[in-house]
Amino acid sequence: MKVLLVGTGGREHALARALIRTSDPAIPTDLVVQAGNPGMDGLGEAVPFDAADPAAVAAVSRRQAVDLVVVGPEAPLVAGVADVVRAAGIPCFGPSRAAAQLEASKSFAKDVMAHAGVPTARSRTCRDLAEVDSALAEFGAPHVVKDDALAAGKGVVVTSDADAARAHAAKCLARPDGAVVIEDYLDGPEVSLFCLCDGTRAVPLVPAQDFKRLADGNAGPNTGGMGAYSPLPWLPARLTDEVLRTVAEPTLEEMRRRGTPFQGLLYCGLALTSRGLRVVEFNVRFGDPETQVVLERLESPLADLLLAAATGALAVAEAPRWSEDAAVAVVMAAPGYPDAPRTGRRIRGLAEARALPGVHVLQAGTARAGDDLVTAGGRVLDVVGRGRTLPEARAAAYSGVDRLRFDGGDQHRTDIATWDPDLMEGLAGATGAHSTTPAHPLP
Repeated sequence: MKVLLVGTGGREHALARALIRTSDPAIPTDLVVQAGNPGMDGLGEAVPFDAADPAAVAAVSRRQAVDLVVVGPEAPLVAGVADVVRAAGIPCFGPSRAAAQLEASKSFAKDVMAHAGVPTARSRTCRDLAEVDSALAEFGAPHVVKDDALAAGKGVVVTSDADAARAHAAKCLARPDGAVVIEDYLDGPEVSLFCLCDGTRAVPLVPAQDFKRLADGNAGPNTGGMGAYSPLPWLPARLTDEVLRTVAEPTLEEMRRRGTPFQGLLYCGLALTSRGLRVVEFNVRFGDPETQVVLERLESPLADLLLAAATGALAVAEAPRWSEDAAVAVVMAAPGYPDAPRTGRRIRGLAEARALPGVHVLQAGTARAGDDLVTAGGRVLDVVGRGRTLPEARAAAYSGVDRLRFDGGDQHRTDIATWDPDLMEGLAGATGAHSTTPAHPLP
């Protein structure tokens, strides 16, 4: 099977690696990647094109005679890449432009959830500061303010400071047609669950948890994600079944009812609150950095699963198989991230990190400068550790981090894959499932 992978970030490097690593020897995967990530160059033929230009992506797909196009980032999906590729007669893993509004517009997603009966926070969509002030007063602190547009995972502010909440809202409203969603604060731990969807059927992958804040202890600004781990030993055993029944399947049914069936990856961002399961957000693509740990545990061919979703064949596809191993990803970011990352700094120690057992390094924001690999974005590297247990996987990941360095320093969290056991208390009652809360966090 020949696959074109669109996107050049850490998520796409993880997808590329998994497509090759899980390839069926009887039906090998031949990969074509978008040029721009040096780490992906050895995994397939690298071809330059504009991912946001649907016609350009379709042209490359035809020229390369691919059997499947896999779109990694959200922006090309919102631009309509999947529509144009499908119109060219090529299967595409990724939703249509209309269905991608589940991520492109928080207010659209809230409307879908309301009609589908999906549990989520109360919310109001605001288009001026008077409406913002009213909503902030109605819901109270902590204030949750979400940009009603694509924001690369950084458009949400959660704060008890009403002035800071209002300032973020004002910034979002300053854009033409700007809008914000103000909603109730959801307590409890958050979980990410990816579902492969073919328009009618949803197949869940394994849950993961990511760490959004920049600094240890969930301090600092929101980011695109500073690390993740899977499995989650404290997670209620039947949560996945509950998410399918109350979130994914009703959403697919509502999207079909609207004439915009959803094919691709439905990312369910969930909060396990004291009042039960709630949806924090939907995304329409693999999450980053959760993808890096979820796909590390996949044992069955990824290309087959993605093709089945793209062609409406999940009902007859082999269910995904998973390793019992654990995986932990630690993001190494450039100084100044997320506001003003400093780029062009030499990266050292890559060979030493790769040589460690159970460690691989995915490139997210890198470039070549002569013979050197340098920083070229905010999140630069994803260091993934794998082990029989979470402590083993975590130790492997941080051993890799210790071997790597950027000229001028880096930013990374030291508490990925740890949790507060007190925060997990009561999950059985919150979700109606059996709790497996551990007595202590990981060391």
